[in-house]
Amino acid sequence: MRDRRTLFMVAILPLLLYPAMGIGMVQMTVLFSEQPRNVVILGADDLPKHPQLLDGDRFVSNWFRIPADADKLRVFTDSKQSEESENILENEQQQEILKQAYALEVVLKTHQKLLDELEEIDSKTEKQKAARLIVELEETNARLSALFAESQIQVLILIPKGLSQEIERVSEKLERHEPIDFDPADSLRPLILENNADEKSMIAYRRVDEAIEAWEKEILRARLHRANLPESLPTPINPDVIDLAQDEQLAANLWSKLFPALLIIMAATGAFYPAIDLGAGEKERGTMETLLISPAKRTEIVLGKFLTVLIFSVSTALLNLASMGFTGKHMVNLAGSGALSKIGDLSFPSFSALFWIVLLLIPLSALFSALCLAFATFARSSKEGQYYLTPLLMVTLGLTVFCLSPAVEINAFYSLMPVVGVALLLKGMLLSSVNAGILYVYAIPVLVTSIGYSLLALWWAIDQFQREDVLFREAERFELGLWLRHLLKTKDSLPSFAEAGFCFVIIMLLQFGVMNSMSAAIQSATEAERPLRMMQLLMIQQLAIIATPALIMGIMLTTSVRKTFRLYLPSLGFLAVGIILPFILHPLSLELAVSLDWFFPALPEGTVAVLKGMSDPTQPIWLVLMAFALAPAVCEELAFRGFILSGFGRRGRAWLAIILSSVTFGAMHMIPQQVFNATLLGLVLGLMAVHSRSLLPGVVFHFIYNGLSVFRERIPENWVPTNGLQHFVRMEPEGLRYSWPLLLICGLIAIVLLRWIQNQSVTPANLDTTQPLTLDRRLTDSKS
Repeated sequence: MRDRRTLFMVAILPLLLYPAMGIGMVQMTVLFSEQPRNVVILGADDLPKHPQLLDGDRFVSNWFRIPADADKLRVFTDSKQSEESENILENEQQQEILKQAYALEVVLKTHQKLLDELEEIDSKTEKQKAARLIVELEETNARLSALFAESQIQVLILIPKGLSQEIERVSEKLERHEPIDFDPADSLRPLILENNADEKSMIAYRRVDEAIEAWEKEILRARLHRANLPESLPTPINPDVIDLAQDEQLAANLWSKLFPALLIIMAATGAFYPAIDLGAGEKERGTMETLLISPAKRTEIVLGKFLTVLIFSVSTALLNLASMGFTGKHMVNLAGSGALSKIGDLSFPSFSALFWIVLLLIPLSALFSALCLAFATFARSSKEGQYYLTPLLMVTLGLTVFCLSPAVEINAFYSLMPVVGVALLLKGMLLSSVNAGILYVYAIPVLVTSIGYSLLALWWAIDQFQREDVLFREAERFELGLWLRHLLKTKDSLPSFAEAGFCFVIIMLLQFGVMNSMSAAIQSATEAERPLRMMQLLMIQQLAIIATPALIMGIMLTTSVRKTFRLYLPSLGFLAVGIILPFILHPLSLELAVSLDWFFPALPEGTVAVLKGMSDPTQPIWLVLMAFALAPAVCEELAFRGFILSGFGRRGRAWLAIILSSVTFGAMHMIPQQVFNATLLGLVLGLMAVHSRSLLPGVVFHFIYNGLSVFRERIPENWVPTNGLQHFVRMEPEGLRYSWPLLLICGLIAIVLLRWIQNQSVTPANLDTTQPLTLDRRLTDSKS
């Protein structure tokens, strides 16, 4: 670390930043004064005199929970009794604002008249008139919005004529215990105009609403008093609320929001700059070559850099937490009777909570350190490294915001997610400092998975450092013309790793883009048409969103479509395995998914509707199989075991290509249960594609597996297995289930078949016939 600015940003700045921010906030609080917002009341002479709503150009301060809020609203009225200011500019401003209010009143009355007409007509018999009124309403609404935005008014209140007399008449009837033969709320009702899209108007309206609500309650209280009725009559229950919050609980609630978020962000940023300095910075300074000729192995060099970045990441996070904690506590003590005093005694977290902060910080910092080091090693310069690491920070911020939601709590599923598990566990530990209880159960999976993710990221960083093409990569310049010429002339027989990743990104973006459109199309269909519409859209999605991008990229970017998509005939053995294996794996995968129901979130309603469509007896079986089995089998295999697997495997390392293609295949399904199941099946499909050199066994496997799911959903609920089947299967409310003898048999057969696949290979003509294909061989080995 030779950059003193990096040292300052990581170590010194956190100690100075939060005290400086605290001083700045105190100064801003002293200097800040909120400008009063303009409220216009037309028809103020018709307001009741007792109780009084207005006091000059202000609301009566008694109507606010905080009396000082009355000074934050300036009221303009058309009352004859309103006093004119001696200031000429203020009088001119008042006249201008009242002029704007009168213009709004005219349009608003027109709008209300159109609304009344629309309510009176029958929209079924007078469709043309109703359509005309709706168009006119939209026009007047747009005119109102434009006039209100151009005016200096934040809230406009129109008081109907005779409101004061109406209120008094009702009060007198109540006092004499006479029946009231009309609804006072419907006869004369004030209109309030505000704009929720304008923050100034929204804040002003909240205060106006608070004042009017308190004023109404006082009118009601006076009525009840005149009628000799108890004031508690409108609120017969009126429970007493006892707040049990202790000072240490309030402090824990505050720390649980601040500490996890700050821990994640600072651990990431603390690793950001040192990693760039140790990775891309070495290349810029020209010291990478000197480092590589040293006696140390490359793995040892990476581990040394990793530990350095890790120390800075942990130090940055701890220094920021300590500085923010002491500054926050000091500011609360200085607050006195201000708003911060409601927090109470801002005590620091308990020793056990601090222990968990440090313990969880280490694997979290290790993950960010390894990821940042890998990206920085790949970067050619510090500037390029910042481009690569900025998306990492954006993803980190998104996960942090997700964890801050009070509705999100740690569970078995979240405990295995990177970053999220650490943040939620720490939030729970800080909130439950007295009795953590069940939270300790999640500590082990959070720690184990966090360490596992860190080791994977570290392996990637070491792998990057082992590659000469990464360490000595020249700076790249993108020119559209050169890129197009490369697409048209310099094609390769197989797609590149980046092209395979880009294909997956396109598929995911297209799925995200059409999600709302597909949902709207399904909802617009009638109940009877919905299953058919759903299957039609599913087939369109498979063809247009999954298969088409892969096919277009395969044709445009490669010279051999046959080699890219593995369009070869397999041996009879692989074809037989593709037929038998889905019958063996289907019971195992189904029971595994059922046993993990407690782990995953509940299925979305849309997925439940799709499953119901599979079991709908009114739909022809051939159409259901085409939508749920044939289309996914062909389209998904073309994309994931064709183009994407070929691209990921171009550089060799077949096992890595299989894993990456299966992970992308699972991620494409989006729903956690399906992601897990599809990822496991993707490993089997990838293994078959690599060893058979053909796409056909995977297509057959995929079709049969999905077809079995369709037939399982169509088994009648009252079906009872007999003739020995009861020992292997059983019917339960959720459908057909498999017993342990069948699962044991399937497990043994699956092991044999998978082992057979791994040991088999088709020897191309251009390869040595004595050397079998293994998972260490390159995927570019193909048929001639």
